[in-house]
Amino acid sequence: MDAQLLKSTFAVVERRAEHAVTYFYSHLFWNNPRVRELFPADMAPQRDRLFAALTHVVTHLDDPALGEYLGQLGRDHRKFLATPALYSAVGASLLAAFAHASGAAWSMEAEKAWTEAYGLVSDLMQAGAGRSAEAGQPAWWDADVVRHERYGPDLTLLTLRPRTPFPYLPGQYTSVSTPHAPRIWRTYSLANAPRPDGTVDLHIGRVEGGAMSTALSDRLRPGDTVRLSAPSGALTARTPPGKPRTYIAAGTGWAPIRALLEEAATDEPACEGRLFLVARTREYLYGRADAERLAAHIPGMRLTSITAAPRAPRGQATERLFQALRSGVNWPAHDVYLAGPPEFLTQVSSILAGLGTDPVRIFHDRIPPITRATTSTAPARPMSLSERRMSRPSLHWHNPDARAPRAY
Repeated sequence: MDAQLLKSTFAVVERRAEHAVTYFYSHLFWNNPRVRELFPADMAPQRDRLFAALTHVVTHLDDPALGEYLGQLGRDHRKFLATPALYSAVGASLLAAFAHASGAAWSMEAEKAWTEAYGLVSDLMQAGAGRSAEAGQPAWWDADVVRHERYGPDLTLLTLRPRTPFPYLPGQYTSVSTPHAPRIWRTYSLANAPRPDGTVDLHIGRVEGGAMSTALSDRLRPGDTVRLSAPSGALTARTPPGKPRTYIAAGTGWAPIRALLEEAATDEPACEGRLFLVARTREYLYGRADAERLAAHIPGMRLTSITAAPRAPRGQATERLFQALRSGVNWPAHDVYLAGPPEFLTQVSSILAGLGTDPVRIFHDRIPPITRATTSTAPARPMSLSERRMSRPSLHWHNPDARAPRAY
C-alpha cells in the first residue's frame, strides 16, 4: 500500500469528516435500501465509530499488529450479520464519500490506492470472521437475565446466564444487545471470573439519554434475553507469580478489576499489592463492600478507597488519587492494572510513568482515537479539526462504553 498517499488524502477528508461520514451512509442506504435495517435508528454514534475506526487504520498502517486488529474487527462484525456483499457495498460507498469530500484533491492514483487498501482491509476482516466461524464460535450468545438490581439512579447490576458456554478471561468485556434497543450494541466489562454455573455479571452505568444504558436499567427484567458478542479486551492478568501488582478502578471500571481480583484470590491468594477504588462521591463507591471481601481473601492486598469531599468538585477524587499514588513506594517493581474513563487512564498512566512504573507494565484497554485525553494535562496528540467539529459529548464516570473499536 502507498501509505503516504493514503495518509495525505485522508488528511483532506478529515477536514470534512462529519460531511464525509454523512455522505457515506446516505450513499450506502440509497444504493442498498435493505442495508438500512441492519443499523439503529440513531446513526450519530455509528458515524463517530466509523470515523474512529478509519482513523485507527490510517494511523497504524505501518503497525504489524494492524492485521490482528482487523481480524478481531471482522470477528466482531459477525454479530452485525456482515456478508461479502455488504463488505463490497461498504467499499463502494466509502470510495464515493472520500472522492466527494476530497474534491479537487482526489485523483486516479488516490482512488487506486484506496481501492487496494480497502480490499486488503476487507480481506483481513473477512478472514478473521472466517476463522471465528471455523472454530465453532457463534455470531453471538443468547443469555437469560437472572438478576436485575438497581443501586441508586445511576447503576444497575445484571447477572446473565448464557445458554451455551461463553469462554472469556477475567478483565475482558463484551458487547450487549437487547430487543428493548433494537440493532444497538454497547460494550460492558464482565465483572466476575468464570463460575461453575456459567453466569456472568455486568455493571451498567446509566447515562441519561443513552439508548442502551437506559434500556438495560429501566426496561430489562429477569427472564428477558439479551445477546452477547465474543469477548475482547487487553486487561487480562499477566503478572508473574510473586511479583507485586496494583489495581486502580474508577467508577464502573471496578467491574473488570473485580474480575481480576476474583481470579487472583483463587490462583494466587499470597500475592501482594495495592488496590485503589475511586469514585466521584461516597454514594458512587458501590464496589467497596466487594473490594473489602476480596482483599480479605488476599491478605497482602492493601485497599484504599478514594472519593471527593462532600460538595467538592468531582475532579477532587482524581487529585486525591494522584496524591495517594505519589505517597506510594517501589513503583518500578509493580505491574499496574487500570480501568476507568479514557481521560482518567491517560492521566493516571502519565503519573505512574513519572513515578517509575515501566509504561509497558501499565495495563488497560486501548484508548479510542477520538476521545483520547483532549482535556488532559498528559501529553497527547493535538485534537484534529474533524474531532472538534464532531464535538463528542463529555464522558461520564458511569459510562463503560469507552473503549477502542473491539480491542487487543
